[in-house]
Amino acid sequence: MPAERPSVQALRALRRGLRLCCPRCGARTLCRSWLTLHEHCAECRLRFEREQGYFLGAMYVNYGVTVGLALLGSFAVEWSMPVSLTQQLLLWVGFCSVFPVCFFRYSRSLWLAMDYWCDPWGNDATEEDEDEDEAR
Repeated sequence: MPAERPSVQALRALRRGLRLCCPRCGARTLCRSWLTLHEHCAECRLRFEREQGYFLGAMYVNYGVTVGLALLGSFAVEWSMPVSLTQQLLLWVGFCSVFPVCFFRYSRSLWLAMDYWCDPWGNDATEEDEDEDEAR
C-alpha cells in the first residue's frame, strides 16, 4: 500500500486532535474528565503522557490560539463598531481569562496529535523498552 502524503497525515492528526481522539487509532478515549486525560488509549494502548512536562507544548498551543483569537477579535470589534477602550479591555480580559480554561483539553489533544504526526514511531516505546535502555 502506498504511503500517505504528509498533508493527508497532518489533516488527519488535526481532525483527531480537534475531536479529542487518540492520534494513532482515532478512538474517543482521550479524556477522563474535563481536566484529566487517561494514561493510555483503551483501544491501541498508546501512552498519552510519556514523561513529566510532556504537555508543556500544549500550554504554548493554548496561549497562541488565545492570543490569536483575541487579536483578531479586537481588530474586528475596533473596525466594525464604536466601542470604548474600557469596554474592549473588559471584553478581552474576560475572554483571555475564560477561553484558555475551555480550550485546555483541546490544546492537549492538539499537542498530542502534532507530536504523533511528527514522530509516530517514537510514541510506540513502552516502559519496558525505556527500562532496558536505561539498564544499558
